[in-house]
Amino acid sequence: MDPEKEIHELKQKIDKAKAMRYKAEARLEELQKQRQQLLDELDKLNVKPEELDNEIKNISIQIEDLLKKAKGLLPENLGV
Repeated sequence: MDPEKEIHELKQKIDKAKAMRYKAEARLEELQKQRQQLLDELDKLNVKPEELDNEIKNISIQIEDLLKKAKGLLPENLGV
């Protein structure tokens, strides 16, 4: 292969790699911002990240209980 052509192809690959790196860095920065926003929101709710799974389970149980109570308060002959 012609050395000049080879150099040109290498330059194109380097430029492409730089562009990919720039996009990856921008994406990383955005993801870090989102992560911090989520952590801040959890902090406002007084929930620690490591307790999130348990908190979700507890809230799901509360929702199920409230739905059962709501159904129990409605007359059964209200065919929908």
